[in-house]
Amino acid sequence: MAESWESIDVKLSPAPDQRIPLMKSRRGRRRGDTWVVSVFVIIEIGVFIATMLVNDCWTNSHGDCILQSLGRFSFQPLPENPLLGPSRSKLDEMGALRRSLLTEHHQTWRLFTFPFLHAGLFHLLLNLCSVIYVGVRLEHEFGPARTGIIYALSAFVGALVASLFLQNIPAVGASGALFGLLGTLLSEIVWNWKFHSNKISAIATLVFVFVCNFVIGFLPYVDNFSSIGGFISGFLLGSVFLLSPPLRPPVAPNKGGLIDYGIKSYIKLKLKQKLDRPVLRIVSLVLFGLLLAGCLVAVLHGININSYCTWCPYVDCIPFTSWHCKDTETSCETMVSNAQLTMTCIGNGNFRVFPFTNISRARINDLCYVIC
Repeated sequence: MAESWESIDVKLSPAPDQRIPLMKSRRGRRRGDTWVVSVFVIIEIGVFIATMLVNDCWTNSHGDCILQSLGRFSFQPLPENPLLGPSRSKLDEMGALRRSLLTEHHQTWRLFTFPFLHAGLFHLLLNLCSVIYVGVRLEHEFGPARTGIIYALSAFVGALVASLFLQNIPAVGASGALFGLLGTLLSEIVWNWKFHSNKISAIATLVFVFVCNFVIGFLPYVDNFSSIGGFISGFLLGSVFLLSPPLRPPVAPNKGGLIDYGIKSYIKLKLKQKLDRPVLRIVSLVLFGLLLAGCLVAVLHGININSYCTWCPYVDCIPFTSWHCKDTETSCETMVSNAQLTMTCIGNGNFRVFPFTNISRARINDLCYVIC
C-alpha cells in the first residue's frame, strides 16, 4: 500500500517578549538623527570666526601676527596665545569669564557665552573633533532630545563650577559640554556594563579623549574646572536619561532544566532592572539638583575657592616661561619718544620697545601681561 505524504508549512512567529525589544532597538534610529550635535558644532565654529574678526590682529597688533597672509584672521604671537587664537582683551569682549568682571561688575551674562568660546584654533579643532566623535554616537543611540539636554546642562554647570575658581585672566569653557558627553558615555558604560561586547575598547577610547582634552586645559585661557564640572554633571544626567539596552529572553538548549534556568534568570534580571533603575535615576537627579543649586548659590555670593585652596590653580595651569599661574596684578610704565612706545614691567623690570604709539588701553594691558 502506497503511503501518501502531505507537506505542512509551519510559520513560527516570535513571542511578544521577543518582538518588542527588536522594534524598540535603538539601532533602528535613522542615521540622520544627529542634528543637535551639528547645530552646536556650527554655532561654535561661527563664534570662533566672529572672535577672530573682532580680534583683527593685523590692525590691532600692527601686523605682529602669525600667518600674516590671513590678514584679519591672522593669529596673535605665540607668547600671547600658544593655541593660535585671539588676544586676552578680545576674549574679554567676546564674553570670556574673569573674576573681576563677574563679581565686581556683575556680568552674569558671561555664564552663557563662556561655554561657546575657544581659546584658539588648536582648542577648537580638538574640541569639535571630540564632540563629533562622542556626540554622534550618543545621539544615534539615545536620540537628539536627551543628547541636547545633557549637552546644554553640562555646559551651564561647567560654567558655574569654573566661576568658583576664576582668576583675573580671561577663561573660556567650550570643553565643559564635551566633558559632559564624556561623563554621559561613562555612565552608559558603567550601568550597562554587561551588555557591552568590547569593554576595553570603549574604556580606552573614553580615557584617550578625556586625557587629550584635559591636557590642553593646562594652557592659557582654557578652563579645566569647567571640564570637571561638565564631566560630573554629564555622568549624573546620563544616569537619569539614558535607557538600558533592550532585554531579550535567553536562548537555551532544549535540555531539561536549562530552559527553566534561562527563563528564571531572565525574569530576575528584568525585575532587578525595573526595581533598580528608578532608584538610580532618582538619586542621580537629586545629586544633580544639589550640584546645580549649590554652585549657583556659591556663584551669586561671589565665593572664591582659590582663597581656601592654594594648589587649585595648578589643576588649571602649568607654569611656563611665557605665562605663570599666580593671580597677580601686572602693571607697566609706558614712555613715548621718537614715534616709539617703551613699556617696562614694574614688577620685574623687563621692557620692550614697539615701533608705534597709537595703541588702545586694552592692548597695552595685553602687552604688559606678556612682558611681565
